[in-house]
Amino acid sequence: MSVTSRYRGAWESFWSEAPDGQGAVFWDAEPAVTAGLHLALFEPHVIAPALPLVDLGCGNGTQTRFLADRFRHVLGVDLSEAAVDRARDADPAGQATYRVLDAVEKGGAKALHAELGDANVYMRGVLHQCEPDDRQPLVDGLAALLGEHGRGFLVELSEAAKPILLGLAQHPSGPPPKLAPIFRHGIAPGEVSDDAVPQYLGTAGLTVLAGGELPLVTTEYTPDGARIELPSKWLVVGRTV
Repeated sequence: MSVTSRYRGAWESFWSEAPDGQGAVFWDAEPAVTAGLHLALFEPHVIAPALPLVDLGCGNGTQTRFLADRFRHVLGVDLSEAAVDRARDADPAGQATYRVLDAVEKGGAKALHAELGDANVYMRGVLHQCEPDDRQPLVDGLAALLGEHGRGFLVELSEAAKPILLGLAQHPSGPPPKLAPIFRHGIAPGEVSDDAVPQYLGTAGLTVLAGGELPLVTTEYTPDGARIELPSKWLVVGRTV
């Protein structure tokens, strides 16, 4: 099973039209308030730090490059070829490597695992952007990449984010400039219940090793100048061996 051509096309058009530069899209916040905070939560649970690290849903590679300063071998993967091209262009020194991967297609994740072996995985805000039928296959792909010894760090919007997003989208003056393209391209964040995420993980054979709440920081601001932060939950997952 793989993502629909409509969904792939939506991401291609989004990244093809997005402005250049770090911070130009809604979720592309600087690593100091994203991956930097996440690593402090993730690293104590990583049992094999020498494994490759896969940034699943890397987008334009902002977080990937940061992670490449902390891990020996970092690979950024994304569904969108346009996103991967941007990530490569933004990384002329080759701190990390990048490729297109449909993680929903189980064969793709299995093939990457056959190439890399077990890997640690960083995944921020990917599951809630998937269409419902693709969510379990995505988590199954995550499990395939982790293998027996990898650990995964997931950050996903919580249910409490939905009214905030709806309020922003329905503001009398229209949604914030960086949020509007997400809706326009048909990739508005979907609704994933808080209880559903552990169920997807359990079905994939993964155990939740740690978790908590942490705002998902965006690059957009409210009219009064406050940075928009969305309620989210983080999880560290893996197989118990």
